[in-house]
Amino acid sequence: KPKTHMKVICAGEEEKVVGIHVIGKGSDEMMQGFGVALKMGATKADLDSCIAIHPTAGEELVTMGTWGTSPPFSGAKDSPLNGAPPSEPTLKSRI
Repeated sequence: KPKTHMKVICAGEEEKVVGIHVIGKGSDEMMQGFGVALKMGATKADLDSCIAIHPTAGEELVTMGTWGTSPPFSGAKDSPLNGAPPSEPTLKSRI
């Protein structure tokens, strides 16, 4: 099975995702979706709160732990993987 290598780069206390690197089979398709999340200001906690689609290589980006550790540990400040309640989006009514 071909290997895929990935890296998520975060900055600041809020751990805003400022870069995602993917090298391997299917990386072009993965980057399209994660590019949208990056443009929308995603944080590490946002990635951690996603439901991973298994079996896919893309699931590794939303289950990735801190450098040198293994999932299910997350380096995000408010990650559901670390016991924080899942965050829900706030919708504004146009009525």
